[in-house]
Amino acid sequence: MTYEVGVIMNGVTGRMGLNQHLRRSVAAIRDQGGIRLANGDTVLPNPLLVGRNPSKLRAISGECGLPWTTDLDSALSDSTYSIYFDAQTTDRRAADVRRAISAGKHIYCEKPVAGDLETALDLYRRARERGVKHGVVQDKLWLPGLRKLAELRDSGFFGRILSVRGEFGYWVFEGDRVEPQRPSWNYRKEDGGGIILDMLCHWRYVLDNLFGAVQSVTCLGATHVPQRWDEAGQPYRCTADDSAYATFGLAGGIVAHFNSSWCVRVRRDDLLTLQVDGTEGSAVAGLRSCWKQSYRATPRPVWNPDVESPLNYFENWEKVETGEAFDNAFKAQWELFLRHVVADGPFGWDLLEGAKGVQLAEIGMESWKRRCWLDVPELDAAKAG
Repeated sequence: MTYEVGVIMNGVTGRMGLNQHLRRSVAAIRDQGGIRLANGDTVLPNPLLVGRNPSKLRAISGECGLPWTTDLDSALSDSTYSIYFDAQTTDRRAADVRRAISAGKHIYCEKPVAGDLETALDLYRRARERGVKHGVVQDKLWLPGLRKLAELRDSGFFGRILSVRGEFGYWVFEGDRVEPQRPSWNYRKEDGGGIILDMLCHWRYVLDNLFGAVQSVTCLGATHVPQRWDEAGQPYRCTADDSAYATFGLAGGIVAHFNSSWCVRVRRDDLLTLQVDGTEGSAVAGLRSCWKQSYRATPRPVWNPDVESPLNYFENWEKVETGEAFDNAFKAQWELFLRHVVADGPFGWDLLEGAKGVQLAEIGMESWKRRCWLDVPELDAAKAG
């Protein structure tokens, strides 16, 4: 038996919505013939493309052979579609998710789920009261490099984990001489932009799920590039932070530090690298690869800046190979959510988990404003109301 599941996909004209969620996830699931359930049944998503730009929607529809509309109210009133997905800009997300919850749709949405914690919690409460299923994109948990880190952790390779160091970012061109790789709203706070809101939501679920619950934070933000050029080639003033330097205290005494910047040139293994150091070994993971160094393979450096180091610090690292073929991270979570909706499969990344990311970003911004360490209160279902 095949279960056809209607999915309203709002925001597919944007970079993330089109590439990761439509082309590489939902359309890819359709192309493979759907998702096979344990009982042999199949789940096949049937998307309806929603956006504000008819010409872009028409072009995407022609590419994918899917219906489209600019009328969200009409889409939400159609019982053919049981899931609402939102990949719009952050400032538009909460209002439309509320409308979808009121219409009785199951919710799957990008992060940040909202621009502030109270709004994020309101979405969670509404979804719970309406009795709809809900989930938030937390894609980095399915990246091959981070899954390999999780396997090392589970095997006890690290011993006691001491610290986590994250380096994320790349140079985003300003737009005057070279076309920028990111949309201009990312650099306007009034439009929901800012790297603290964007990336601390990611680091929250990465740290919580892989290493330990985040208990405290200190964060310094910066707007290093004060002026950029928009999609029409017009200059604009950047009102949002483009870099964030944050340190987190985790459960178990683990210290994590993440540098996140759209104003950095890359001389490391990948656009995102995580180094995990433990008493028995260390590992460095990128988006896809992971390298480990055990206690036995650890060199014994001696400080002497007056001579060239006799050690090659890239030696004595072993590439982690699992033999597993990893699917697209966004697609992997889409499949889990569709199984959750149709067959009640497990899915732990709901709107409350999304609210935790917003909470950390909000506290991070307050830390920057006050120039201090701040605690991150526990946020569970009971406390969320």
